[in-house]
Amino acid sequence: MQADASLNPAADQHSAAASPAGLADIVVTAQRRSENVQQVPIAISAISGAYLQSRDITSIDQIGQVAPNVKIERTPGNKTVAQISIRGSVTINPAITFEPAVGLYVDGVYIAKAQGNVFDVADLERVEVLRGPQGTLYGRNTLAGAVNLVTRKPTGVAGGSLEASYGNFNDRRIKGAIDLPAVSIFSLKVSGQYEKRDGFIAIRPNPYPAASAFASPVLTDRTNDLNGFGIMAQLRAQFSDRLVADYSYDFSRTDQQPNYLQLYSVNRNGAASDIFDPASRGYSGIPLYLFANKARQSSGSVNSQEYERERIEGHALTVAYTIGAATLKSISAYRKLNFDDSLDLDGTPIAVAVSERHTAYHSFSQELQLTGKALDSRLNYVLGGYYFDDNGFTNNPQTYFFGQSRFDSRYGSKTQAEAAYGQVDATVLPKLTLTGGLRYNHETKSVTRLLNVLPALGSPAATPTITVINVPYGVIPSVSYSDVSPAATLRYDFTSRINAYARYAKGFKSGGFNGESNVAGAPTAACPSGALELCQPYRPETVDSYELGFKSRLIGNTLQLNVAAFWDEHRDIQLSAFQGNGSAASLVLNAGAARIRGLELEMTAQPTAHFTANASFAYLDTHYRSFIDGGIDVAGNRAFPQAPHYNVGVGTDWEFAEGGWGKAHLIGDLSFVSSYYTFPYALQGSSSLTQIASNSRSPGRTIVNLRAQVGDIPLGGHRASLSVWVRNLTQESAPSNFIDFGPSFGGLTVANFPDPRTFGATVGVRFR
Repeated sequence: MQADASLNPAADQHSAAASPAGLADIVVTAQRRSENVQQVPIAISAISGAYLQSRDITSIDQIGQVAPNVKIERTPGNKTVAQISIRGSVTINPAITFEPAVGLYVDGVYIAKAQGNVFDVADLERVEVLRGPQGTLYGRNTLAGAVNLVTRKPTGVAGGSLEASYGNFNDRRIKGAIDLPAVSIFSLKVSGQYEKRDGFIAIRPNPYPAASAFASPVLTDRTNDLNGFGIMAQLRAQFSDRLVADYSYDFSRTDQQPNYLQLYSVNRNGAASDIFDPASRGYSGIPLYLFANKARQSSGSVNSQEYERERIEGHALTVAYTIGAATLKSISAYRKLNFDDSLDLDGTPIAVAVSERHTAYHSFSQELQLTGKALDSRLNYVLGGYYFDDNGFTNNPQTYFFGQSRFDSRYGSKTQAEAAYGQVDATVLPKLTLTGGLRYNHETKSVTRLLNVLPALGSPAATPTITVINVPYGVIPSVSYSDVSPAATLRYDFTSRINAYARYAKGFKSGGFNGESNVAGAPTAACPSGALELCQPYRPETVDSYELGFKSRLIGNTLQLNVAAFWDEHRDIQLSAFQGNGSAASLVLNAGAARIRGLELEMTAQPTAHFTANASFAYLDTHYRSFIDGGIDVAGNRAFPQAPHYNVGVGTDWEFAEGGWGKAHLIGDLSFVSSYYTFPYALQGSSSLTQIASNSRSPGRTIVNLRAQVGDIPLGGHRASLSVWVRNLTQESAPSNFIDFGPSFGGLTVANFPDPRTFGATVGVRFR
């Protein structure tokens, strides 16, 4: 019997090839051509559209629980920015001048920055999560892996879907897609989503009389709300059987309040319990400790006007022309981002720390690909060329200690990158396939930076502004980096459903400038600007990755079991360490070298046509071989950020009843992440970084989600569905992310927590 593909995370009736029984096969484009995911010699999690729909997953921050050794956290204070960690590699700081360790792609278009990488896509066909370096086919900044979001394309056949949801916290959402009938050679599909929800955190006036002399009036009543809208229009032109053009336009807008930065702890670095700020600053006796709490709160107090606003527009044109057994493809894209936020960094009604970011960013990319087969399909090849440029700028004003410390902080960067690549798969023996690939990358970067110390509020009008750093574009010479990234793989097919592979790949993460730098000194011959850190840009990070994998379909095609073991050797690791001195900024370290190794298991079972279970398990072992801090190797005393030793995911889908009225399902998911550090600080003792890693360590968490659904309900020739759901059933409340300001801020640490328990109902209809 053919499996119901909609129940299988590795299968989808819209993208699967026929399978004689049991689990259906999903087709992916991870290697730039269509192929069965089980034949791709890469550790890859392919998540079908049906699985995504059954779990109501529409953005990347929701997929971390599905793939092993993949961890996705929202950055502290934000809901539209994510830290994506794969196999222990992550970029912590989301500033526009930094590069991610994981490449994010939407229909082949690179999303280059962390700011704005959490956005909804209402009609996904599948998600492909590629673990390990993908430098050959995907290029720079895929050192840890790549995530491909693949949307459904226009079909030219009239149809569509519409869903409406309502949940606690007054959560309202509408999601839909419509396929219009073809007109001549043109097909059009439009999809979109709108959601609005009240905030999780009630904001109240200062509740402590002892703090009344310091507290300011509150300016809002709730935070952690949602208010966002996104739409995508896709137009396909089928000029002939050989020539197809796809144009897409996507737009998203959010205007909401950010995640509440709850005050977690203060004064744990030796200061007296009732003193927050050192007396040298003139602010002693501030009772900030009254607001500190390590348990998640449902209410709090802030003194500033908080907001998180984002506007994204994207254009993409893909043209594919088939010539015999070869296809020539062009992918052109332009993306634009405007991002604004204001964060109360101390999480109290006392005016201790407020930061704003106002970012404008745009990018353009052009890629040409030639894919094809030769020698009676024993040879598959991919050849390509790539061009990318971007320009980003952030205005980052900061105010501390009742306006007594104020900074005018601005930074920006420009990048221009070119690449050429090729990969060949050759069947050298009937069961043995050899894959070899090579990519050449070249890029140039430039930076601008302005840091002024502004007069304190209430200062005389003649008080001067002090310029610490003033570096327009061109003052510091641009830097260029070149890299050659090879990859080689051997795959042996024991049977048509069981294979093993051995893979080597090099990964390359771009170097560049720390645009947030506040490190300055006297001008020198080597650094006339005096911007000492900017005159010494951080180097690229590279990794040599070795991987063994096993992929199988067993027990009459009812069990899929995949295993991968890897050993990665990193050099010039880029680590961002937050420092709360002067203007809050991060220090970027090329810390040294590290060994990261691990094991990953993925299983999908469908013992009957009515029950599917999936599970994943990951083990991660990280070790610094060297970590140079202040000229001293402290490898044994530094934490690996966002790298839990274990993560586990389990999911089930049970169709427990069926009739003329439809099909009833129970769906359950559990995800577990063990404890992890959030910054590369010292494990014990003191360091030049000042912070201690255990102060911002998450104990890990377990999240349980449940859904009951009746689908395929006949409705006048269409199909309807009704579901009720609950997320975070057990009310997991361990902190997920932190900002640790360090001793210069009296040990002030704020935390973010997972969303509380939410529940609701969804009704939907699918039109034919």
